[in-house]
Amino acid sequence: MTTAAPVRIAFDHVSVEFASARGTMRVVDDVTYDIRDGEFVSIIGPSGCGKTTMMNIVAGFVQPTSGSVLLDGAPIKGPGPDRGVMFQEYGVFPWLSVRDNIAFGLKLAANRTPEAARDEIVNRYMRLMGLADFADAWPKTLSGGMRQRLALARAYAVRPQFLLMDEPFGALDAQTRSAMQDLLLEVLAAEGKTVMLITHSVEEAIYLSSRIIVMSARPTRVREIIDVPFPYPRQEALHETREFNELRSHVRELVMLEYAAQARQTTPAAPRAADDIGRIRRGKPPGGAS
Repeated sequence: MTTAAPVRIAFDHVSVEFASARGTMRVVDDVTYDIRDGEFVSIIGPSGCGKTTMMNIVAGFVQPTSGSVLLDGAPIKGPGPDRGVMFQEYGVFPWLSVRDNIAFGLKLAANRTPEAARDEIVNRYMRLMGLADFADAWPKTLSGGMRQRLALARAYAVRPQFLLMDEPFGALDAQTRSAMQDLLLEVLAAEGKTVMLITHSVEEAIYLSSRIIVMSARPTRVREIIDVPFPYPRQEALHETREFNELRSHVRELVMLEYAAQARQTTPAAPRAADDIGRIRRGKPPGGAS
């Protein structure tokens, strides 16, 4: 019998409320789930349902109103060098070169690295991400895909145990997005991380993840937790298999039902939610942010 990997991140009956002009708004409602060591877990659900709020709790940017989120059995008190965060925006410093962007975190107190070791790490990730020929280039001269490779290199350079990713490839065209997904899987196979990904793309969630957590409309609850049955490493041909398409249909139907539920809510987000349902039916990602 295979022993399950230890739980690294544990959501225990977590609720989050924010003050609004209409009074207190509950965004997350009594959510419980675990992320185990080495897992790649995708969180998917309607725009604005609270997915990013959950990631921000793990990152240490937000505290739950009730319940707890534990990291290796201890409450998360704030940000830490063990958690690298990537957002949809490219998140690189325009005034620093490619080399200096990657080295930035290695010069901070939490990850301060001797110069020789720092240069070795920077050079390694420039090679790994295909950026070695652009070491002295400014981010504005890079394509969108290259800027995301730079953001990924900078996140990896400080060697976090956890990678927290909020729609990191959402702004990329389809071909670049696919290439970035494959690159991410290659890096993870070499480095080994525990990953929490926020995404609106059903195909992306299935292709990358070991588990998918489908969230409901706001206030968000766990709708279903799905074990992805495909082994790693994964290849593009997986998208064409019957099993992949059956799972995609199942997850897409769950997500569409929650978009419909959110559209019925009498909130300013309802028109956007209704439009997002149509986009999902056409196999496109929704237009809103999480």
